[in-house]
Amino acid sequence: MFSGVLPLYKPRGMTSHDCIYRLRKLLHMKKIGHTGTLDPEVDGVLPICLGKATRIAQFLTVDSKVYEGVIRLGTATTTEDATGEVVEGKTVTDRWSRAEIEAVFTTFVGEITQVPPMYSAVKVKGKKLYEYARAGIKVERPSRQVTIFELALNTDGEAFSKDLPFVVYCSKGTYVRTLAVDIGKKLGYPAHLFSLTRTRSGAFDIGDCLSFADIEQAIEQERFASLLTPIHEALKEMPRLNVDEATAQQVMNGAVLNKPNDFKNQLYTVYNNHGECLAIYKQHPTKPHLIKPERVLSN
Repeated sequence: MFSGVLPLYKPRGMTSHDCIYRLRKLLHMKKIGHTGTLDPEVDGVLPICLGKATRIAQFLTVDSKVYEGVIRLGTATTTEDATGEVVEGKTVTDRWSRAEIEAVFTTFVGEITQVPPMYSAVKVKGKKLYEYARAGIKVERPSRQVTIFELALNTDGEAFSKDLPFVVYCSKGTYVRTLAVDIGKKLGYPAHLFSLTRTRSGAFDIGDCLSFADIEQAIEQERFASLLTPIHEALKEMPRLNVDEATAQQVMNGAVLNKPNDFKNQLYTVYNNHGECLAIYKQHPTKPHLIKPERVLSN
């Protein structure tokens, strides 16, 4: 059975679950999981966990992301992207300089509050928002805090009107569709996300990704296993703690450890002196001087 992380290039028109289904057929294995869904109309980086690596899937979902896309001004849609029905329109008569657009973008950098779109998988009272939307039921949507690390124009142009090409580096949970709508409001126009590509997810860049054609060829040539990213490499974005042999044995047995001086309230990977990732640790809930295993990976 294969084990590792596959940096898949997800094509447009497929759901993340479609990708899993196709890979299970190609690889003849069931133990496959993705690291967070991409909307069907979004293409780009989708890390897929195979075999033992499925145990780290939940930790890869917390990684920051980079997207490239286009905001289209003048029309708002039900889904906040190009797949929805147009619900509002306004002819774009303004033109903005690069400096004016960048000034607006700057107001969204940092921690911001977003209200997720109705057509999203966020759950309210046990049901996903898109289920309410399809039934024509309006519900109060919970706001969330997300972080925009960088937001910039993705073109050398100096004047802008209807379309705004952009690149955004953001935290987990950011709705880029909603960001597009909010930028439009700031400029005085209805807007939607016209197109979007995820170019980076945690440790994986779009240049690292394999298409389904690449995967099929690698399977045929019996070299697919060599293309998988090992667990320790997939987790390299997380803070790392190296331990000696005696402590490594304790880690493999699920022991709590004394908290290192530089430990912050976040997840840490723990490695032995052979470079093997043994476990993922977090702050102990009741003992501030200790850290405890969140997931042991060595057994």
